[in-house]
Amino acid sequence: MLNVRNLTRSYGSFIAVDDVSFSIKKGEIIGLLGHNGAGKTTIMKIVSGYLEADGGEVSLDGISLGKNAKLLQQHLGYLPENLPVYPEMTVAEYLDYAADLKGLTANKKIAEIKRVIKATDLSAKLLAPIDTLSRGYKQRVGVAQAILGNPKLLILDEPTNGLDPEQTQHMRKLIKDIAQTATVILSTHIMQEVNALCDRVLILKSGQLVLDEKLDALQHSRHLVAETDCTDIELIKNISGVELVSEIEPGKLLVEMSKQGFSRVIGSDLSKTIIESGASLFALYPRKRDLETVFNQINSDQYVTEDKSNAKTDKEVSNAA
Repeated sequence: MLNVRNLTRSYGSFIAVDDVSFSIKKGEIIGLLGHNGAGKTTIMKIVSGYLEADGGEVSLDGISLGKNAKLLQQHLGYLPENLPVYPEMTVAEYLDYAADLKGLTANKKIAEIKRVIKATDLSAKLLAPIDTLSRGYKQRVGVAQAILGNPKLLILDEPTNGLDPEQTQHMRKLIKDIAQTATVILSTHIMQEVNALCDRVLILKSGQLVLDEKLDALQHSRHLVAETDCTDIELIKNISGVELVSEIEPGKLLVEMSKQGFSRVIGSDLSKTIIESGASLFALYPRKRDLETVFNQINSDQYVTEDKSNAKTDKEVSNAA
């Protein structure tokens, strides 16, 4: 498990990371999101040991980064957005060099290099100089070095950048396979990648963690949409568990429930009430929120949590993070 506690980092008067805390379990794939300058890269660099924090703690399976950085880094794989490869090296030479840096030796080193070559489908380019490779192949080389040694923590910054659709599908499968035995942090601007891969999402804004939520929970709301010719809104408001009803367009009502977990019961009561009133019910379904909408709401200070008993504006969440 990765534990990050009260992480802070400033560049002069600019606060890049402001008291950020989170934990990630083994087997989880976490999406780390935020606009440029939100603090994502700084956090990844600190967690990897590349950059020192001004304050806070980072530990992986009980290993403290502050007390034993080299030991923690032995269990870490990192793919930065700007790939640090040596263009004059061949793919085979570079992976051999990366394996040496990770402390792999003898038969284990050979076996690991063979494994990552197969996993990233690089066998056809082993003897090619890296500067002759396409962007997609260079990305695969970066992923191959990151997964050498079967790391417990894998940090991937824009891993599908430059890949074609077929390569992207291959990369997704590889990341999911790795996550069976590791913790994965995925930073990307591509919302489809987060939806396809991640269990949870962390959204940063101005250096603060403003959202830490399971994707399943994030994408469901306390709202039902009823397509009906019923015009008696007061009748629907009287249903137990219904807090608010509004017409979002002709023939379509938005029903806000007191609790998300009551949606099936309230939906049943809502259907019965509309039918017994003599009106027609054409469709009834929960309103889902997509990740991009939530992300944009957070960055425009319009996001409010779906749990109304603990509802906070984006600013309030930021201050409490």
